[in-house]
Amino acid sequence: MLIYITGGARSGKSRYAQDLAQRLAKRVVFVATATPSDENLRRRIARHRRERPKGWRTLENPADLLTIYSTAGPRAELYLVDCLTLHVASRLMKNEKESAISARVETFCKKAAASPITTILVSNEVGSGVVPPTELGIQFQDYLGRANQIAARYARHVVFLVSGLPVQIKGDPL
Repeated sequence: MLIYITGGARSGKSRYAQDLAQRLAKRVVFVATATPSDENLRRRIARHRRERPKGWRTLENPADLLTIYSTAGPRAELYLVDCLTLHVASRLMKNEKESAISARVETFCKKAAASPITTILVSNEVGSGVVPPTELGIQFQDYLGRANQIAARYARHVVFLVSGLPVQIKGDPL
């Protein structure tokens, strides 16, 4: 089953996803997609690590999200992927074409939706903000917007976070 959680920057997505994962499973595999590229991101990653429950297993920076199903081990009860936003950004920075990124995301979401193990996927909603002033920013917004649509299509549950409050968009309340 795939649960998709989206919302704006600092809307409470990660906290909500983490709390939900703790309610749904004991053996959680946290999939971190951030690459510590600057001091601000290093501090945020360190804070996220401290806030995670100690018993969770962490997979850092997977280049291909599908690998989590083969590397996390058979005892995982839930995967928490935080986040699709940074995964798409890293693929874009490697000059991957949108069709390839979308194909990767679609394959991952199909696998997650069909898996008996729950996957929670977190991503930023980029369609409610200002259109970026640079070509790269516009390209990123387009790529992530399409990836988010794919995730929402395959997800059984979609939750939108606004100021820390969850709004159920698709599926029964969690």
